[in-house]
Amino acid sequence: MAAAPRPGGVGGPVTTTTTTLRSTSRLLAVADNGGGPDLDTHVQVHGDPPRLTGAAARDGVLGALSRSGVTGRGGAGFPTTRKVDLLARQRRRPVLLVNAMEGEPASAKDRVLLERAPHLVLDGAQVTGALIRADHIVLCIPAEHGGAAHAVQVALAERARRRIDALHVELAAPPARYAAGEESALADWAAGGSGLPMFRPDKGVPMAVRRSPVLVQNAETLAHVALVARHGDAWYRSVGAPDAPGTTLVTVTGAVQRPGVMEVELGTPVGHILAWAEVRRQPGGVLLGGYGGAWIEGSDLDVPFSPAALRERGAAVGAGVIGVLPAGACGLAETARLVAYLADESAGQCGPCTFGLPAVAEDLDRLAMGAADPALLERLRRRLEVIPGRGACGLPDGAVRLAHSALRVFAFDVANHARRRPCPGWAHRPTFPTPGVRRMSLWTTGTRR
Repeated sequence: MAAAPRPGGVGGPVTTTTTTLRSTSRLLAVADNGGGPDLDTHVQVHGDPPRLTGAAARDGVLGALSRSGVTGRGGAGFPTTRKVDLLARQRRRPVLLVNAMEGEPASAKDRVLLERAPHLVLDGAQVTGALIRADHIVLCIPAEHGGAAHAVQVALAERARRRIDALHVELAAPPARYAAGEESALADWAAGGSGLPMFRPDKGVPMAVRRSPVLVQNAETLAHVALVARHGDAWYRSVGAPDAPGTTLVTVTGAVQRPGVMEVELGTPVGHILAWAEVRRQPGGVLLGGYGGAWIEGSDLDVPFSPAALRERGAAVGAGVIGVLPAGACGLAETARLVAYLADESAGQCGPCTFGLPAVAEDLDRLAMGAADPALLERLRRRLEVIPGRGACGLPDGAVRLAHSALRVFAFDVANHARRRPCPGWAHRPTFPTPGVRRMSLWTTGTRR
């Protein structure tokens, strides 16, 4: 492996780790070289925006994307070209929705990308729009992410002055909720609905906005599309793992000295990433993928950060979050808070979320407090078996995955807590943000919002 990138920083509450390797600094190449988000600097580093003016050019880029192995960076990891192929065959001109909602509280990668490299995302949007022959593009950023929205507004003004975009880009601000970034919820909001996930028995059928088919792509995904359109698939695959080429943005948070967003090659060991973030003690556990992800043991840090390797641990790249639990904290208590947060963020239209997740959170809470009744563990495991696959979106499935992993990784604590032996860490200060869930004893002291 090449020499490890040296952590650096870009000011503000969310930092962007700089690197010494140009090979691993692609999406954030401008920021890592001290440049700003303006169009001149962007073109100086990346070159002129790609132009797809004919069928041959479109076919060439589509082929390069297929060979590159680019997958979605919004959480699901779906092959990018499959969605593009499907929309390109529609009779009506589609609408492209750029998903920069980032409802995951522990994630900041899309915000940082738009603040530091808005033109790369916009280039990718224009390329994707050309591939599917889109009517127009809607870039969705919640109002709470003001820095990212401002950077995009400035970038759009620069591009308008130079007339470099073929497709009109509209900036929209859907409501900021955890589930708002789920692609069918975003499509529902764009169509004038309330932004609820849609029941989709056949996800191979395109969604629609006012009778026009719609393609939803994550902001980071589109930045990778822009790079492949410029440099080709061989260049893109020259870094990363054979089964997971390229780089990805990760948000490292929790018990680290240098929290923030960094760009790493897919396949980089989790322990190397934590070393760059200056984790100085063995973690009590590591949360991978975000709140709908999974825990791994604090000693299991050789695992590569790639989809296949994490899948073997029951985890996923997900939203690109790596959360470090302090050694003195209780993983069960932290998991109870996270599941309670996910239950709060439910759209309220499916039984598994409305009734199942609060019950799971309550069981985890009582277990963490050492207040478990003799039947609690059996009841909890039974609930975890019947929830998955019954919701309109993946929120309940993700919460169940998280809870299952907590019971496995913190098995020693589970056994002790089940014998009414709470650990000192159950009242530890929360490690990860859970808006609306302020402390443990959520259900017995009425502190839940």
